Amino acid sequence: MSESNQAIGQTNRTKRILIYVAILAIAFLVGLVPMWWKYRSCAGQLTSVQQALTISSLQNKLANATVDAKRGDYEPARQAASEFFTKLRTEVDRGSDSVFNAGQRNNLAPVFSGRDDTITLLARSDPASVDRLTDLYLKYRQVAIESPR
Repeated sequence: MSESNQAIGQTNRTKRILIYVAILAIAFLVGLVPMWWKYRSCAGQLTSVQQALTISSLQNKLANATVDAKRGDYEPARQAASEFFTKLRTEVDRGSDSVFNAGQRNNLAPVFSGRDDTITLLARSDPASVDRLTDLYLKYRQVAIESPR
């Protein structure tokens, strides 16, 4: 009889352990699901904010180049313009992963045609570069900022 009592005691202990494990798993999931939901929401917001920051950063580079050129600081303007073109090319070349949609990428393609001329004008300290940068800034803002994404 003692063997059967031990077997019953063993079975009861096993059931108790399984119940504790199940309660622990349920408690874990009750804590995990809200955190996962919050993470998912924040990850979407983070992506959106990073895209807006990229677009604004590019606009800021171009605005800095325009202001520097207008003040007669052509070398900083040339550097900022060159950095703008490089970063814009990198972003446009990312394709579907870009912060720009396909229509925006197509509308930004003509911006690159005047790249070398603009940088050359800045390198020569030509005042005509101010007008070119201003036009470029307005074109970028029209395509990147005011277009729906």
